[in-house]
Amino acid sequence: MTSMLSGMFGSICTVDVTLDVEPNRKTAPLGKDKKGERAYIFTDGEDVSGTAVVSVRPGKKLDHQGVKVELVGQVDMMYDKSNSYDFFSITKDLEPPGSMLESRQYKWKFGAVDKQNETYHGINVRLRYFVRLTVARPYAGNITKEIDLAVQNLFPAPEINNNIKMEVGIEDCLHIEFEYDKSKYHLKDCVIGKVYFLLVRIKIKNMELNVIRRETTGGTGGGAAQQTDNETLTKYEIMDGAPVKDQCIPVRLYLSGFDLTPSYKNVQNKFSVRYFLSLVLVDEEDRRYFKQQEMFLWRKKIG
Repeated sequence: MTSMLSGMFGSICTVDVTLDVEPNRKTAPLGKDKKGERAYIFTDGEDVSGTAVVSVRPGKKLDHQGVKVELVGQVDMMYDKSNSYDFFSITKDLEPPGSMLESRQYKWKFGAVDKQNETYHGINVRLRYFVRLTVARPYAGNITKEIDLAVQNLFPAPEINNNIKMEVGIEDCLHIEFEYDKSKYHLKDCVIGKVYFLLVRIKIKNMELNVIRRETTGGTGGGAAQQTDNETLTKYEIMDGAPVKDQCIPVRLYLSGFDLTPSYKNVQNKFSVRYFLSLVLVDEEDRRYFKQQEMFLWRKKIG
């Protein structure tokens, strides 16, 4: 019945909503596809404003239960679309219930909007902010239009940023020591370090440095079982061929070319995102030896 009424009334009007943005405002991809849909970037505390248009076909009358615009912050679980969680929502009424005989345009503004969480699109979860225009109708389905915005926030440089120094080995076979210059990096930073081979009695074929993103969802009070996914973002070969005792291999890995976000801890009690440097050695029998070390990522620049 609803779909039939929607068909009868759907052509009476169309709606559109746009954001007020300056021409040079930066954009960011909404999904994992960097060439896909993009959205304008906003930051915490910034106003969000725009224009809403309700276009009524000439000669038609639109009966409605009100027109409103909402700004919503939402966490979606990819594996359970019904489990969307609105952690933030503000509403402005644009038009009281009544009838429209002609098209109308409205200016709207949400001032100094709290946007502490960044937008994120991962394997099993996404966090989005969007503006939704709704024309409520008494008998047919509501007419809605949504437009997403990206949110990125800058953070000050960490006051304490210790280097990472660890030893790893297999008894009487392999003993290495690795060192990275720091433990906290901005998204365009460079990982600088070195690997010392103190004992080598197995035939190492190559060595690589991997950047791994670990996304953890659920299990923090929402009732859903905790799920962890590891995604290898890069495999960077730092040595090809067998090392010898007392050899030192330099490490220099630029982070700017990778799909990185800041580290997120327990966002809205729904998910966390952590990053790891994984040093991997492969021997001639393709056995892999690895050691992971967490690194903290922060945003120094918008875009």
